[in-house]
Amino acid sequence: MPSSRGRAQPDDPVLGDFDLPASPVVTGPKVAGKVRSAWPLTDGRRLLVTTDRLSAFDRIIGHVPFKGQVLNQLAAWWFETTRDIVANHVIDVPDPNALVALDAATLPVEVVVRARLTGSTDTAVLPRYLAGERELYGHRLPDGLTPHGPLPQPIITPTTKAEAGGHDQPITVDEVVSSGLLDAGLWAEVQKVALELFARGERIAAEAGFVLADTKYEFGLDANDELVLIDEMHTPDSSRYWNADGLDARLEQGLAPEGFDKEPVRLALRSAGYSGDGPIPDLDPAIWHQTSDRYIELYERLTGRAFVPGDQPIAARIEANLLELLS
Repeated sequence: MPSSRGRAQPDDPVLGDFDLPASPVVTGPKVAGKVRSAWPLTDGRRLLVTTDRLSAFDRIIGHVPFKGQVLNQLAAWWFETTRDIVANHVIDVPDPNALVALDAATLPVEVVVRARLTGSTDTAVLPRYLAGERELYGHRLPDGLTPHGPLPQPIITPTTKAEAGGHDQPITVDEVVSSGLLDAGLWAEVQKVALELFARGERIAAEAGFVLADTKYEFGLDANDELVLIDEMHTPDSSRYWNADGLDARLEQGLAPEGFDKEPVRLALRSAGYSGDGPIPDLDPAIWHQTSDRYIELYERLTGRAFVPGDQPIAARIEANLLELLS
């Protein structure tokens, strides 16, 4: 396994935002998401720049050093590793924080695949299960499941895609079709592909010493109405990774799994009494740098590659690397 570039430092720079210079290649305004900013380009393409912003409870909470680079490069690696399962939107990766993608028509459903009874948000299965619910997202779960333990088999738990500032709403697998979000044939294809992607992710994660507890996929249609995987995949922002070593012992002691994603930030926010509304509490700076270290370690263990930080300043480097694209 490659040796890490070292722990994140208090003075490590972060990319909070990015703006493109004027270019005839850019055909529309910037669209800023929680973590990524996107610009439509000529020839049916889209530029995505991944920042170091961290979102939780559908809000921007803070910044994690090197997070954007880890997310962008790890997603690109996963897209390449799963291209035999389904086509994806990647055209080029011109910078550690940037990706040129096919501008696909996004499907109005987020596809979450879960293999573990876990989570802390309103859309997670664990809080609802502990509250006595057994019919979740159209799946009947048996009694006697253990918090953070395995589900009988991985299940798909879809949600609607909320507008900016809104909250994703859980729906059942049947409601995706009955509500008119997708037709039955396309939804069946999406579910089949999502479970195949998750199985691939579970296997590779296990080989690297992780448990892939759950993940989120987004899909779109290309110009020929063919299904493509878009956005990101199997990153610590879209997925819940746990350290496999010692996991069973931790669960037997009633302890939470050791996470390699943003769940520690969510838990710290909950400990501070925050659940998504009102002012965002200040967190110990160590939490942000510990999270950065976990992101980097996850990248290195999954890919087998050493993490090499991109040149700084980050924004100037991105702009330089995009010169050819934008000319």
